[in-house]
Amino acid sequence: MTDDSSSTPAPARRSVELDSVEALRLLGSVSLGRVVFTRHALPTVRPVNHVLVDGAVVIRTHEHAALTLHTAHTNGTGVVVAYEADDIDPRTHLGWSVVVTGYAHLITDPTELARYDALLHPWVDRAMEHAVRIVPALVTGVRLTEGGRHA
Repeated sequence: MTDDSSSTPAPARRSVELDSVEALRLLGSVSLGRVVFTRHALPTVRPVNHVLVDGAVVIRTHEHAALTLHTAHTNGTGVVVAYEADDIDPRTHLGWSVVVTGYAHLITDPTELARYDALLHPWVDRAMEHAVRIVPALVTGVRLTEGGRHA
């Protein structure tokens, strides 16, 4: 018996823009996303888990991670990054996607690091002794809903 669901196209979907408040609310409802930054002048994408704290995205990193090294050498200006998370059903193609674009800063305060150590548990079996805060400058999102045009 074969699964026909992959050969039957889902109906067309309509893309509805989300306001930044709703986009951040949805981002805070999931724990996995993708951080996008520049490495050797090329875009790099890493899947990471996150927590949303006071409107900022916080992720944990390790000492030799490219993003840790990148943010450690910015003299406080931060590194431009994008952070994307989504929840889209692969069968129905319904859901949402949110992108936060902003500046990533290495968190150095021991009290803050301890707080994020308690709030955010890495999914990989590796010590994550650093944390990075992404302060949004731009928050965009779309919701895929039923009701699109059929081709």
